[in-house]
Amino acid sequence: MRKKRLLRYGNKVNKLISKINADEYDALAIPGGDYLYGYFEEAYDERFLELIRAFNAKNKVIASVCVASLPIGKSGALTGRKGTSYHLQDGYRQKELQAFGVTLVNEPIVTDGNIITSYCPETAPRVAFALLKRLLGEDTVTTIKRGMGFSV
Repeated sequence: MRKKRLLRYGNKVNKLISKINADEYDALAIPGGDYLYGYFEEAYDERFLELIRAFNAKNKVIASVCVASLPIGKSGALTGRKGTSYHLQDGYRQKELQAFGVTLVNEPIVTDGNIITSYCPETAPRVAFALLKRLLGEDTVTTIKRGMGFSV
């Protein structure tokens, strides 16, 4: 089995976006963030949106936690597809996601094809396991869950 590599977009820069080739990765994992700390300025940067489009065009897995579904929606990758986002505070982030042409599903985790979205930070472990299942298979995920103390 070929070694899997994941690209993480977040606080620690491993590689400039302009240097990333979607062909070299199996998935894109996008953490959520807080608007008070400039999350959306970075997440809505056209270079990042283009990276999302590149992963989606190649049908690569794109996994997001909480508001990280919003740049996916803004990129157009979720247009006409199902997704979710932060559901608390009267679902105002879900309404933003809908404005991008996404069919809102108010559930903790929503998968539509190659894209995994979730509705709050609490779902992060489940998103991670869903991503790992897509990349490495159920048996590997079961082993990882057991090793971490999760119920299987």
